[in-house]
Amino acid sequence: MIEPSRLPPLVVETRPIDPVADPVSYADPLHPLAWLRRDEAIVGVGPAVIELSLDAATAATQWREVVGRSQIDDTVGMPGSGLIAFGILPFDPRSSAGGHLVIPRTIVGTRQGRSWITRVRRADEPTWVDGAGLPPAIPYGPHWSATVGPGALDPEGYQHAVRAGVSAIASGRVQKVVLARDLVGTVPAAADLRRLVRALASNYPDTWTFAVDGLIGASPETLVTVQTGTVTARVLAGTIARGADAESDASASAALAISGKDRDEHRFAVASVTEALEHFTSDLDAPSAPHLLELPNLWHLATDVVGHLSNGASSLDLVRALHPTAAVAGTPTDAAIDLIRELEPFDRGRYAGPVGWVDAHGDGEWAIALRCAQLGGTSSGRVPHATGTIPVVAHAGAGIVAESDPESELLETRVKFRPIVDALA
Repeated sequence: MIEPSRLPPLVVETRPIDPVADPVSYADPLHPLAWLRRDEAIVGVGPAVIELSLDAATAATQWREVVGRSQIDDTVGMPGSGLIAFGILPFDPRSSAGGHLVIPRTIVGTRQGRSWITRVRRADEPTWVDGAGLPPAIPYGPHWSATVGPGALDPEGYQHAVRAGVSAIASGRVQKVVLARDLVGTVPAAADLRRLVRALASNYPDTWTFAVDGLIGASPETLVTVQTGTVTARVLAGTIARGADAESDASASAALAISGKDRDEHRFAVASVTEALEHFTSDLDAPSAPHLLELPNLWHLATDVVGHLSNGASSLDLVRALHPTAAVAGTPTDAAIDLIRELEPFDRGRYAGPVGWVDAHGDGEWAIALRCAQLGGTSSGRVPHATGTIPVVAHAGAGIVAESDPESELLETRVKFRPIVDALA
């Protein structure tokens, strides 16, 4: 990793290209770098020109320094064009995983029927001599599947942790705590991980599908989006599995809508987001009641928060202010994180941390890293086991409040595991 102050200036060029049908096919099969939703995509191609260590406290300052030393020629002017960096941060600042910010040498983007290519080089490197066309797509490797099973916190242990969380709430230590459990396993060392990215994007098109530094997932929860001064955030808290038929599905959604336990959990999450954003925004609007968000396997209580930047902050400034929200930590935040450290016998790593991208204007899209798995470690690379496999770990959690039932919370984590477990199969 290199400090921004030691970098030569960057030269950035973005040009329109013919529509690209499958941007993921241009990504590195072993180390895909991608951000997708519906028909929108930005995909890193080839090696990085810059990789930076990242922490929430200095991320915005580091990025401003990089941008200030860059020459940017962008004739496209779309969200995701020009100079961008993909970023990821851990849930807990004490995590050994650390944060990561990467600027690829080449980025392929698509949005609103338009496609473009961005190329980035250091100013002390030779100029481009090969035109602005696309590099060749890389054929997908063979299908593969992972083997996963209980990790450090098995189902019985998770229910025990939930009971301990309820006791901590009863004693007044916290009002809410989000507790996760883990699944661990392996994938073949030569696995083409773009297949995992493509499966998640296809099965869950309304989520943010991401692949950054070995963390691959499909998150339904926007942490924050900033675009030309408008700030949006989607809060999800309160969950129920979809029914097997139309009647049971309608009953499930109706039960969630009136559930006092779930509405309390949701209220804590919305409050944590609005309190963080009010320092950076004007005209902040959060509906008084949540709406029901329908996903292929779940119903969520959801609230969309919208405001306008009032002080020139970037999306990275807002990421720092917002993370972690009550939706993934609890209330009060510091006490909930302390309790999580006590009750979860593992390091969450980047699970439930921010993941997304930022551009030269400070605009960007950031999700909470949910429904995901870390494959092969982090920026140190995919280190195979002696068996010719690489490790994989996935997490899923549930919000614990005073009325929580351990078995019900365990069942909720099983439903939340389904997207990533199915895609790994």
